[in-house]
Amino acid sequence: MSELKYSRDHEWLRVEADGTVTIGITDYAQKELGDVVYVELPEVGREVRQDEDAAVVESVKAASEVKMPVAGSVVAVNEALADHPETVNSDPTGEGWFLRLKPSSPEQIAGLMSEADYQAYVAGIKK
Repeated sequence: MSELKYSRDHEWLRVEADGTVTIGITDYAQKELGDVVYVELPEVGREVRQDEDAAVVESVKAASEVKMPVAGSVVAVNEALADHPETVNSDPTGEGWFLRLKPSSPEQIAGLMSEADYQAYVAGIKK
């Protein structure tokens, strides 16, 4: 598995072998949300801009928009989340992924944080 990249809005991104990117929310984000009860995903084929709200995750505590860390075209969504939204809590960086994009500006990936940078960022929030 390739390394994850992170946004300041608590999304993660993984570049796949075919050049697409898989996107989800971080472990920190799912813990802050609490028990996830519903996930609304965009339609396949939708074009999204970087930082655009493209999905919604609802928990027993709140609803939160999922911002896209990069621009691109949605090529797949995790339809299993419709019946099992709790997967976001149990495996946020694995089976709890939200969508896959074909990035339109792959250079945007370089602007995301490494895992070490993201952990330092989160540590700063907790203080």
